[in-house]
Amino acid sequence: MTTLDTLDDKIAAAAFRRLVRHLRHRSDAENIDLMGLAGFCRNCLSDWVEEASGGGIGREDARAIVYGMPYAEWKARFQKEATPEQLARMQESLARNEAVEAALDEALDESFPASDPPSMIEPGR
Repeated sequence: MTTLDTLDDKIAAAAFRRLVRHLRHRSDAENIDLMGLAGFCRNCLSDWVEEASGGGIGREDARAIVYGMPYAEWKARFQKEATPEQLARMQESLARNEAVEAALDEALDESFPASDPPSMIEPGR
């Protein structure tokens, strides 16, 4: 049986590219809402690209890869002011991430950055 850790890199890369293209298409899905619901957003994906590159890709370049344009441009075109409710939900979601961060760091092998969300290795968390 194939697992996350044995999944072929070519397949994983194709799935990642599809996710990024989907998020580019769905600019109505705001980062603050993604953070509130899932504990990660486009910026997190950008950070993971930067981390996985081992210093080969800088933060702004990683964001341009994920956003499909410079981050400042995307932000000006699509990002709205966060509501107090959105901010509170995001804080609650981030607290859930922090609760399992130590276990995540131990469980992840070198091929995944330490900031991967718990759902990457423990579905349902």
